[in-house]
Amino acid sequence: MTLSDDAPRAETVGSLLRVEAVARAARRSSLADQALLNDAARDAIRLQEDIGLDVITDGEVRRVAWAQTTRFVDAFAATQGRGALNWRGAIGGPSGLPGDTPATGGYPVFSGYPAVVRRVADAPRTGDMTDEYAFLARYARSRTKFTMPAPSYHRRYWSPEHSPAAGYSGADEYLTEIRDYLRSVAEKLVSLGCDYIQLDAPNYGSLCDPDTIEAMRAEGRDPEAELEFDAALDGSLLDGLPVTSALHVCRGNGPAGAWHSVGGYGAISARLFPKLSVDRLLLEYDSDRAGGFEPLADVPDGTAVVLGLLTTKSPRVEYEGDVLDRIKEAARHKPLAELALSTQCGFASVPIANPVTPEAQRAKLGLVVRIARQVWPR
Repeated sequence: MTLSDDAPRAETVGSLLRVEAVARAARRSSLADQALLNDAARDAIRLQEDIGLDVITDGEVRRVAWAQTTRFVDAFAATQGRGALNWRGAIGGPSGLPGDTPATGGYPVFSGYPAVVRRVADAPRTGDMTDEYAFLARYARSRTKFTMPAPSYHRRYWSPEHSPAAGYSGADEYLTEIRDYLRSVAEKLVSLGCDYIQLDAPNYGSLCDPDTIEAMRAEGRDPEAELEFDAALDGSLLDGLPVTSALHVCRGNGPAGAWHSVGGYGAISARLFPKLSVDRLLLEYDSDRAGGFEPLADVPDGTAVVLGLLTTKSPRVEYEGDVLDRIKEAARHKPLAELALSTQCGFASVPIANPVTPEAQRAKLGLVVRIARQVWPR
């Protein structure tokens, strides 16, 4: 099976660089702040349309962080002393994330990391996650998409110490309520005209990392059982909705180019890829930490793979020939007709401290479009 002639071949994952004033405005609500965010969103739309991307976002300029559930659902609270991800690779030293001082096993400990402490189904809503899409749809001329965290990502907010007091029988029941909430968000997006929804799932990237798996087992968790449940849950979120469904497997995108997961997709591909009921998989392949392209053979026929070959962690702009060679290599394991191209991740998953410059961002996005038009001519 091949993709339709109008299927996106050149896209970005989500966020774009923003100046510090815009990042501050996202945390406030004055009329002046909202005007600044509106201008920033229009600038992001104009940039992507001028470059010629096939599908665009608003640059996620209104977000305090890429995952917004804790902002819009009053079911979470800061907790103390919980283990966090093993952030590594920051350019120029520590990542700038809370907890840069390693704790036992090399993993930092966050002070105030969120945990679910109230039932999601009963919790007050503190805003509407779809508001930013309504603005994007009003001003964009190109096809648009909305990005949101996959239900499975929210497993990171489950605390065996703090969460059972909410009345859940376990993490699976909590995650099902998260899925139901996100389904209501998706249904409203469809009513606003959205026909492309991307789920972001860094948790699967973590399951490629042997250190993460070891830490999970030491906590008494079953990574294989969690993967099976999570894949089915994520696949059910957009089931039956008239949208292009996509899932981005992130490997960590912190400040200063930091990352948290190493290990090839082969650790999870046979168990995960066939079970994800999505139209498109966005996979990060910007470094050798992701391993080879052999796991692409586990992606079902007809499911597109969007190759994240251009890094958002470094200002160095890739050579066109190198990217073309890697696409050819990937096509040995997945038909070229079922491939597409993107940057590896967003440019501002964390709003500030990305080492990429605006000039490099534009050059990388332009290279995505130029190569896509060469490989998959319209």
